[in-house]
Amino acid sequence: MTTTAPTTAATRQYRGTQVPAAGTYDLDKAHTTVEFIARHLMITKVRGRFAEFSGSVQVAEIPEQSSVEVSIDAASVHTSQDQRDAHLRSADFLDVENNPTLTFKSTKVELVGDDHWNVTGDLTVMGTTRPVVLDVEFDGANTTPWGTQAVAFSASTEIDREDWGLTYNQALETGGVVVGKKVRIELNVEAVLRQQEDAGAA
Repeated sequence: MTTTAPTTAATRQYRGTQVPAAGTYDLDKAHTTVEFIARHLMITKVRGRFAEFSGSVQVAEIPEQSSVEVSIDAASVHTSQDQRDAHLRSADFLDVENNPTLTFKSTKVELVGDDHWNVTGDLTVMGTTRPVVLDVEFDGANTTPWGTQAVAFSASTEIDREDWGLTYNQALETGGVVVGKKVRIELNVEAVLRQQEDAGAA
């Protein structure tokens, strides 16, 4: 077991592993990162992130019946270099004018080991939808200072960007290309249990 966060009312045991309590959890944007890593000049790893996104995790009583939905503002891409960011927003890459959002919607959830899950879903980029599998780890849960329940997950996958039509590149005189085809996606998620409208009514 790798989870070190304390057991709280927001967790339970399922098939020998710790899982979140059932409920709907909304992504906490202030404590969540949506990042990607790609090779530049075949040697350097360049990291970027999307600053604007929304989504939720629906944790079912039977965890394999859970679901995830995320929507990302494509224009919010940020790599700490203005010229590169503008290029990523252009028609050469994300074409944000015609494709303003990227989305992920899960289709299958599987327990594959202690605290580790495979979450299969449909990733839509530039109007093209293809399946991806996220390697997800439940990092634990805790109560915030404001009395809400927060849970945390980390997830990653690797995709070939050309599968989504992101084919722009330039050849190097020494061989290879400027931008690698493989892109690693890394998510670090904190999500807060959604309060029911009738909660506390008595």
